[in-house]
Amino acid sequence: LKGKYADKKKLADEAIYLERVLCEEAGGWQDQIAASFGGMNRIEFNKNGTYEVRPVIIHPDRKDQLNDNLLMFFTGFTRFSSDLQKANAVGYKEKVKQLQEMYELVDEAQKVLEDKHSDLDDFGRLLDTTWRLKRQTGGAITTDSIDGLYERGIQAGALGGKLLGAGGGGFLVFYVQPDKRAAVME
Repeated sequence: LKGKYADKKKLADEAIYLERVLCEEAGGWQDQIAASFGGMNRIEFNKNGTYEVRPVIIHPDRKDQLNDNLLMFFTGFTRFSSDLQKANAVGYKEKVKQLQEMYELVDEAQKVLEDKHSDLDDFGRLLDTTWRLKRQTGGAITTDSIDGLYERGIQAGALGGKLLGAGGGGFLVFYVQPDKRAAVME
């Protein structure tokens, strides 16, 4: 805003500081990092409070196919992310198993995206697996209405999907093969 260049890491760090320290908002760092760095990246969070961002390298044709297979829908529900973060933090220790399982799927998802010989549809199936795990990590992650929308998408032919962000509302993204797009959109 001051007309000065800020490198991607500095921009992410300042956004995190603004939200977490100055505004005292609860939540993670991934959104600030993703917005600052852009593109598709793997973000590794270290125990010492630092992070590393590594680009996920996808062949342009494969990236086009991935983009063609993703559909995003607004759920019709809005919420404050920090409120959900606080609600979902309750009972964190009981959720470690699901979080660990989700983390272990990251390598598999990255391999599917980067390996042009792998079946890209496996990425959609992994989205479904991680969404079903994420649902178990907090009572405010989803609602009956959101679950209903998700299941309607799956029944219409989506291979998988997830609710974006902290949960409780916002946007659903689905991985859908081209011949099922119209049914899922309907």
